[in-house]
Amino acid sequence: MCRNIRVLHNFEPPATSDEVQAAALQYVRKVSGAAKPSAANQAAFDKAVAAVAAATQELLDALVTTAPPKDREVEAAKAKARAAERYGR
Repeated sequence: MCRNIRVLHNFEPPATSDEVQAAALQYVRKVSGAAKPSAANQAAFDKAVAAVAAATQELLDALVTTAPPKDREVEAAKAKARAAERYGR
């Protein structure tokens, strides 16, 4: 999986539309192999990002859990600690 795509489910506050859009963009970039599409492919790229974002938001809206919501700051600190351990920083 692309490392730039983050878990968006079960956070308080819920994922924003910007976060969903960013995840969709990263997914389409990964699948297409292009960080920036050519002019000829821009329309298809934009359409794919919109479709993935819509599907992602629909999924997030439909998911249910009994687990308590995660705190974004706590999860970010955990990720930073894992990265420091992994890269020795």
